[in-house]
Amino acid sequence: MRTVGVVVNPIAGMGGRVGLKGTDGNVEAARERGAEQRAPDRARDALAALRERAPDTAILAYGGEMGADEARAAGFDSEVVGEPNYDETTAADTKDAVRAFVARGVDLILFVGGDGTATDVATALDEVEADVPVLGVPAGVKVYSSVFAVRPEAAGRVAATFEDTEAREVNDIDEEAYRGGEVRTRLRGVVEVPVAEDLQSAKQVHAGSTDALAEAVAEEVEPGVTYVLGPGGTLGDVADALGVDGSPLGVDVYRDGELVVRDGSEAEILAALGDENVIFVSPIGGQGFVFGRGNHQISPAVVEQSEVRVLASPRKLDETGVLRVDTGDEAADESLRGWTKIRTGRFERRMMKVV
Repeated sequence: MRTVGVVVNPIAGMGGRVGLKGTDGNVEAARERGAEQRAPDRARDALAALRERAPDTAILAYGGEMGADEARAAGFDSEVVGEPNYDETTAADTKDAVRAFVARGVDLILFVGGDGTATDVATALDEVEADVPVLGVPAGVKVYSSVFAVRPEAAGRVAATFEDTEAREVNDIDEEAYRGGEVRTRLRGVVEVPVAEDLQSAKQVHAGSTDALAEAVAEEVEPGVTYVLGPGGTLGDVADALGVDGSPLGVDVYRDGELVVRDGSEAEILAALGDENVIFVSPIGGQGFVFGRGNHQISPAVVEQSEVRVLASPRKLDETGVLRVDTGDEAADESLRGWTKIRTGRFERRMMKVV
């Protein structure tokens, strides 16, 4: 019987749909903008998948919404190894949970959060000089590290069935620089992670020139159509070609020669949509995510009212393989799956599968 330690960062990902691009140090700001928790639901999805495949798994969990509540909701009778600061959970709580799991000899630490949570887990393991395998359930905004499963359900399946582990990197970025449009990544640790196909790769920041592609897109915009421009370098080139000052890592809305929303939240984007809407997005290099990583503002409600067009350089697609979606809404994800045409240049297109 396998023993799994479960710790949930309940505030992870709250800043995404309200346009904060991260929640570290911005919990109150996220709440003021109407942000809702997403990590507990994703934890329950992962644990339900684990219980379906390995119902006899022994679960150790940190107290309350940091693990025990979600384990109970998934049908597990967990052993609680500690209680968080209920006024506001912190990185210290996550590290305490990891130390407790190590002391009790768990076979795997299943954590729910983003790169900040992954960093806390890796740091705690390093402090106690332990090499317990870890696996991330993606719930944060960025999720750059290669220690996460591609979806919560995949994390549960991997936790139930893995047989071997390998070393993988934990990376994080400076969120203040990120909000200002600059990506500064750094290695925060190396941990053992289950070997599985359903794990995401580390993000690749550079993936080829898109100048001709951007110019062609800009030339073909139509009057009266509302265009939602996702984050990243490819769409930054499109904004430049349109002659507007876009937010490199935010989501903008363009119509009739100007930005009507810059670095918008989900609510602002929805309010700006018109009768005819087009979403331009580019997959994350290496990982292949079109939705669900770094662009939570483009919510299922936005997707439902829009046509989705995917842009990418040939090099990015060569380095990515399949494309993925993880909006948090299964119906929306299903509508986006299947073969889709990716624009790669002024005239060039390539068919790729969204899985």
